[in-house]
Amino acid sequence: MSGGSIPRLVIAAPSSGAGKTTVATGLMAAFAEAGLVVSPHKVGPDYIDPGYHSLATGRPGRNLDAYLCGPDRIAPLFLHGAAGADLALVEGVMGLFDGASGMGELSSTAHVAKLLRAPVVLVVDASSQSRSVAALVHGFASWDPEVRLAGVILNKVGSDRHEELLREAMDSSGVPVLGALRRDGRAGTPSRHLGLVPVAERRSDAVESVAELAARVREGCDLEALLALARTVPELPDAPWDPAAELAPAEGPAEGPAAPEKPLIAVAGGAAFTFSYAEHAELLAAAGAEVAPFDPLRDEHLPPGTQGLVIGGGFPEVYAPDLSANAPLRAEVAALAASGAPVSAECAGLLYLSRSLDGKPMCGVLPAEARMTERLTLGYREAVALRDNALAAAGTRVRGHEFHRTVLAPGAGADPAWGLTHPERRVEGFVAGGVHASYLHVHWAAEPSLAGRLVASAARSTPARGATR
Repeated sequence: MSGGSIPRLVIAAPSSGAGKTTVATGLMAAFAEAGLVVSPHKVGPDYIDPGYHSLATGRPGRNLDAYLCGPDRIAPLFLHGAAGADLALVEGVMGLFDGASGMGELSSTAHVAKLLRAPVVLVVDASSQSRSVAALVHGFASWDPEVRLAGVILNKVGSDRHEELLREAMDSSGVPVLGALRRDGRAGTPSRHLGLVPVAERRSDAVESVAELAARVREGCDLEALLALARTVPELPDAPWDPAAELAPAEGPAEGPAAPEKPLIAVAGGAAFTFSYAEHAELLAAAGAEVAPFDPLRDEHLPPGTQGLVIGGGFPEVYAPDLSANAPLRAEVAALAASGAPVSAECAGLLYLSRSLDGKPMCGVLPAEARMTERLTLGYREAVALRDNALAAAGTRVRGHEFHRTVLAPGAGADPAWGLTHPERRVEGFVAGGVHASYLHVHWAAEPSLAGRLVASAARSTPARGATR
């Protein structure tokens, strides 16, 4: 089987809340338990669902976002992530046809399904309907003839009689029923202010939840029919995305000789910093860095020899007291930043570098205070780098995503990280020395020069005091 003909399915729904994550994760786990190598993918910018996908399959959960990365990169990124897999399952986002606001189908599940030439299985919440389910499915199946809606999984079915009525109605729709799952709260996944609780925060419970989802899917879905459907896909003509090929030689913002060995880039992880795209570490490594993970909740020191730092998104507001209590690490982060070494911080990382978060002392790298609010800031953004910095050259244009309930005062420094150009115009974030800190989540696969520039800058820096190897 060639890489372009990897069997694949897109798991979609008419709307959010129908059970896409339940079904997609359960299918991934069930097929993996049956001995298949399953590649998990998620439409959109969400970081949390891929954590459950990874737990179910043992492979990195990867995002496919046509807004952040561009439509032309979707198939190559898919082929890169799914290399060597027997089956690829792609969980959709929101409703099947819901995309970036005001931009038509861009970044919708339907858009990604068309780019992947993949059949769609629609998960329908059947809890409050019977015959109407056929009309609903008919509408979704006929809306866009380029989308191949090839099957339905009925979710939240109430009883044997309810299932019988639903199946009778679906007989006339022309779309086969490939599964029916009963209402069951045993495998529920807890949520809070930004969605599901990440796997890293409840790993043992999450393992049990995923196992229960696999059992439910095995019981209620026709796995043989789903696998047969996945194998009907045409070949994709694209070449897999290659992080090394994406990286042209990059010049860092500072002059000086390159380090004689690979610069070490420390990447924050653990329960407080769970938001990261798998391609970021791959790009850093392809650019010549040694990538070293560390956990700011547990590790009192940066990895020995750290010359650059990446702190992604997550939930520092949940762990503010514990992060604050780790004073030795906060001091090392501050010292590394003061040395001029490159530090890239997104959202949670921005908060961690601030003076305080909800009154708890943080690293004090940025002259700003952070606090939780009730207001959700959410949406895609377009931005431009206003000046040369350790991450981006002046004029670099990116697309990103904001997703937080915190505010920072002030919201931008004397040298902002980005000038937002759409859907609103404002400046945001901080550039100071080697630090680039912002609320904006950016997918580096869309702009690999970010990784190359960060590594080049790290190669010219010296480890902060106490971080030697």
